[in-house]
Amino acid sequence: MSLQNDLLIRTARGEEVQRPPVWLMRQAGRILPQYRAIRARLSGFKELVSTPSLAAEVTIQPVDELDVDAAIIFSDILVIPEAMGLDYELIEKVGPRFPETIRSAAQVEELIEGNDAAERLTYVYDAVRLTKKELAGRVPLIGFSGAPWTLLCYMVEGGGSKTFSKAKRFLYQEPVLAHQLLEKITTSVIAYLKLKIQAGVDIVQIFDSWAGVLTPVQYQTFALPYIRRICEEVQSVPKIVFAKGAWHALEEFADVPCDVVGLDWTHDPTEARERVGPDKVLQGNLDPCQLYANVEDIERAVQEMLTSFAGRHIANLGHGVYPDTPLEGVKAFVRTVKEMELIL
Repeated sequence: MSLQNDLLIRTARGEEVQRPPVWLMRQAGRILPQYRAIRARLSGFKELVSTPSLAAEVTIQPVDELDVDAAIIFSDILVIPEAMGLDYELIEKVGPRFPETIRSAAQVEELIEGNDAAERLTYVYDAVRLTKKELAGRVPLIGFSGAPWTLLCYMVEGGGSKTFSKAKRFLYQEPVLAHQLLEKITTSVIAYLKLKIQAGVDIVQIFDSWAGVLTPVQYQTFALPYIRRICEEVQSVPKIVFAKGAWHALEEFADVPCDVVGLDWTHDPTEARERVGPDKVLQGNLDPCQLYANVEDIERAVQEMLTSFAGRHIANLGHGVYPDTPLEGVKAFVRTVKEMELIL
């Protein structure tokens, strides 16, 4: 089925477009009353993730409500560790928790990997197929995965953290074992993304949410090579890499075989373009907190952002939209981007 709105795909491929496409990380979620109504009747977040009909419904909600240029399949990055054999819980107002964490070589050896792990996530692929059917070509569907380093963080730390000191200690004390774990995660991510593509996603994004806790040398050693491998092996759709806090690696991302480099809100667009080079499309990077401002200030900030990127750009935030963000602020962001078509 051909796409009625293929602006995101054409932009990611480097084609000339009439305006930047716009979508938001975490656009499907608590900012929408429709989403909160569904969550209120469920046992928890994991029920929503693992029920294809519900995941499809909340994936499409922001397309209907916000008029964004893409849908992103509703899921969680932690389905990969779970498929590998490390169960997790999602505790309301606390976040993810792993009752068992990786501490030994024996545990790493026991993990399922590659196709064997990815094939356990049939509910995700069912959600993709159902979403594609219900979207009926309105907009592209984005699939995603956590990056290997970010997934290792949770598998070793056991949950969220400001420092991920346990995960970083693992790199210092057990570097060989860390690489063995990263290798297993990487083969699982590759297989997972390929199966998502077979199910129908049009573009994929790799989230390295905790890139910023590593030193530049550590990132070059324990993160970037695995992202590069994923991008080399997943070839049939455009690829976005978003490494939050990896300001030091922009030149390296220029050589990674991805199409789009996502920027967090701390990047200067002009400097980022100089460092990444002319060939990559850039994505981002409005401060998510900007959407707490009044509408006039949001409009002004979005216009300034779009002007500073000067094309080859996908409009987005510099991180996921926060759950308590006013809906009117989100709508003002999207609306301002789409009105640029009238100005260009």
